[in-house]
Order: sequence, then C-alpha cells, then structure tokens
Amino acid sequence: MGIRDMIEGKKQWRAHVARAKALPPDYRIVYEEIQKYLFKVGPTDLLDGPLLYGIVDFFEEGAASGKGVLDLIGDDVAAFCDGLIKDSRTYSDVYQESVAEKSREADE
Repeated sequence: MGIRDMIEGKKQWRAHVARAKALPPDYRIVYEEIQKYLFKVGPTDLLDGPLLYGIVDFFEEGAASGKGVLDLIGDDVAAFCDGLIKDSRTYSDVYQESVAEKSREADE
C-alpha cells in the first residue's frame, strides 16, 4: 500500500465519519454501538470492506423515509450485527484457530 492509497483511504474514512455524524441522533447512537460491537467481534476485513459504509447508506435511507432506527434493525443490536457478519471470518474465528493450532502442537 502506497502513500497515495493511505491518503485516499483516510479521506474516504473521514467522509464516512462525517456521514455517520450527520445521521439523526437515534440513528447515530445505534450506529456508534454497532461500530463498537463490530470492532470487538467483527470481521477481519471490517475497515477494508463495505460493511460500515453500507450500514450508513441503509440508515440514511431509513431516516429519509421517516422510519425509526429500531424499525429497521429490531430491538437487539447485537443480533442485527451477528446477522450481518454470520458468513464472515471474524477475530473470534482467528483466535479459535490459533488456540486449536497450539493445542495440536502441544499434543505432538
């Protein structure tokens, strides 16, 4: 990754953060909780992939149509997040694989 790629990535992230901050307060609060959750357990390609950008798109559309954020995602934010990443490789998967590998090495 070159300097230009890093600069462009930083510009895109700043634009994304500005869009998230422009969401209505209830949407913004839920987005921030989703972001925290995904940073803890989320997919390994979270920052490189389209997931967070797609959530902001989804929230902008929901807000524009006058829907409440919980009408879009339901009452359980974690379950919503888990549904989004169910087929993705997560940090938890990486950890479980490393534990299993260490266990196999110890058995040898």
